[in-house]
Amino acid sequence: MTFKPAKWPRRLRSAEWFGGTSRDHIYHRSWMKNQGLPDDLFDGRPVIGICNTWSQLTPCNGHLRDLAERVKHGIYEAGGFPVEFPVFSTGESTLRPTAMMYRNLASMDVEEAIRATPLDGVVLLVGCDKTTPSLIMGAASVDLPAIVVTGGPMLNGWFQGERVGSGTHLWKFSEAVKAGEMTQEEFLEAEAAMSRSPGTCNTMGTASTMASMAEALGMALSGNAAIPAVDSRRRVMAHLSGRRIVQMVKDDLKPSDILTRKAFENAIRTNGAIGGSTNAVIHLLAIAGRVGIDLTLDDWDRLGRDIPTVVNLMPSGKYLMEEFFYAGGLPVVIKRLGEAGMLHKDAITVAGEAIWDQVKDAKNWNEDVILPVEEALTQQGGIAVLKGNLAPSGAVLKPSAASPHLLQHRGRAVVFEDIDDYKAKINDDALDIDETCVMVLKNCGPKGYPGMSEVGNMGLPPKVLKKGITDMVRISDARMSGTAYGTVVLHTTPEAAAGGPLAVVKTGDMIELDVPNRKIHLDISEEELIERLAAWSPNHHVPESGYARLFHDHVQGADTGADFDFLKGCRGSAVPKDSH
Repeated sequence: MTFKPAKWPRRLRSAEWFGGTSRDHIYHRSWMKNQGLPDDLFDGRPVIGICNTWSQLTPCNGHLRDLAERVKHGIYEAGGFPVEFPVFSTGESTLRPTAMMYRNLASMDVEEAIRATPLDGVVLLVGCDKTTPSLIMGAASVDLPAIVVTGGPMLNGWFQGERVGSGTHLWKFSEAVKAGEMTQEEFLEAEAAMSRSPGTCNTMGTASTMASMAEALGMALSGNAAIPAVDSRRRVMAHLSGRRIVQMVKDDLKPSDILTRKAFENAIRTNGAIGGSTNAVIHLLAIAGRVGIDLTLDDWDRLGRDIPTVVNLMPSGKYLMEEFFYAGGLPVVIKRLGEAGMLHKDAITVAGEAIWDQVKDAKNWNEDVILPVEEALTQQGGIAVLKGNLAPSGAVLKPSAASPHLLQHRGRAVVFEDIDDYKAKINDDALDIDETCVMVLKNCGPKGYPGMSEVGNMGLPPKVLKKGITDMVRISDARMSGTAYGTVVLHTTPEAAAGGPLAVVKTGDMIELDVPNRKIHLDISEEELIERLAAWSPNHHVPESGYARLFHDHVQGADTGADFDFLKGCRGSAVPKDSH
């Protein structure tokens, strides 16, 4: 199937600013010309925005200025007029309390910047994990032609002859120090090996997952997701995307043509096959809400449940994104899904062609990196959606990153009321906890933290680690980094700060986790649960003003994407009235 373009030429949106001889048209053109732009750039050619999340405070995106120049080359070659502009950059490694708190703010910045300026199409230049969904969300709400270009992952890290994965080894080495298996000096020495080139996390963390989701959704050119940031082919991809967006404008190929239900179902299945981050659940739900697709947690469980995880990358496996690229990258995985009858082959991509046409000739160059189905890391990958009296609206768990022996477990709850309570107690050897217990963390959801920080993969107590135990069941309304691992139940909804059942769990309660049967149960009677909830009152801090208050008052639950209630839907690209 091939997208059928609209007739061309047609009047471009940018002509409302530049396409005439009135005082207002001259006003807009003349100020642009102070940058040394020739007359013929305003002759009716498409104006293409390069939406750049470059920032020195977002280290994963620190190389995007160079990629923007490559995009410009492609746009000029194809007859377009490129204009680069900055938007709010959400860097997970530097923003507090969490980059997730600012995803929606960034999406608002993107949406209004696109709508309010003379653009006919836009290139979304992204990297660090929240920049990818926020830019797609904003662009989808305007619905001008848009294409995603990601910055690419870092090169492999190496320390003492071992591959070092971004984030994954940070958690691993930190726990090793607590267990007395690694010295603090060795930990500091390993730091230099963790981030040795530009780019995003080199594991299948959230950044690599969302790059893969953009490609699986059809919003990026085939092969975009895995090219390392410093590989010359990353620059080629940026160049080709610049060329392609001009043709997309001519064809009027918009996000609403690409982000269909079929596209989201392809992405969910792809996430299962790559062992993708649990954060993809929240981000895809939010993106779907911007284009009016009724995507739910049940869709995630239904579509991902029987997908084998065949990508052998940390945190689920042993390799990193560099090897994934050399093995053939995401096209190989998508082809595998198509051959298994698990792909909507006719879903349209930014290339103007069906996704199957983009991947059908892909070759797997390393079957230890992209595994045969019979050797999959787990035959039931994807994201497990759990429900029960502890999570009436759902909670999620990543089976490929969990310990098989803990997927069915019953244990005594040890409760931490918030992250500060956890930090105050976890290193105390007097804490009444052992490896059979279930660690419960409250008030870390969208409203409670605020922003839903990546604290769900709570570090284990040192006295447990010293026994050689590396995993316990952990439950919270928080998120965890896509680079993290463990038997970790996340996104419990309704969250504690909104009065969900998680809010009334007490230390000593028994909790049952049954992943095969998708169950999470607090072992108290229904009557007692009702009584506890009736007696509950919020104890989390409510911001008094500013963006934090806006966030608290309007953010929705993780089960629907944690978007703001007033941002759902597409508001279109109508040209604002000129005030001049």
